[in-house]
Amino acid sequence: MLLYASGDAASFERLYARHRGGLYRYLTRQCSDRSAAEELFQEVWAGVIQSRLRYRPEARFATWLYTLAHNRLVDWYRHHGKVQWQPLDGEDNDHAGTAAPAARTVQPDVLAESRQLAQKLLELLAQLPPPQREAFLLHEEGGLSVEDIAAATGVAAETAKSRLRYALAKLRQGLADLR
Repeated sequence: MLLYASGDAASFERLYARHRGGLYRYLTRQCSDRSAAEELFQEVWAGVIQSRLRYRPEARFATWLYTLAHNRLVDWYRHHGKVQWQPLDGEDNDHAGTAAPAARTVQPDVLAESRQLAQKLLELLAQLPPPQREAFLLHEEGGLSVEDIAAATGVAAETAKSRLRYALAKLRQGLADLR
């Protein structure tokens, strides 16, 4: 980000390539509206561009980026009211590299089991309380540590740790029921 602020446009391209997939998935799983998620995605990156000269490396870039995203989501929720997240079926989007790569060889029974497991995980994510879901998505999609999650969401590290721990426990419990 510091290179980008000094005029190196290629640095922005590297930042965007590195973080676009996780950020897009985080936003789509936090919003119930794909078009709203795409708009928020663009707003966050516009915020990165606008803030390039004011950016100070007080935390990792990812922490700063997801703090921007979190704040945009909070504003969106305030404006639109509390909206229940819904899984996105058949996620086909124009954001190359955001989907998980397909397995090289997949047997029909393995494919069916994987789909069932993925659908169950999406259902369980939807059932998590929003703060727990956000902590989980920041950790898994954004690669943020507990400390970074706390910084991005404006809570104490112990609160972020508890949210993540409860989310993982609920997801594990729900997935254990499949076995």
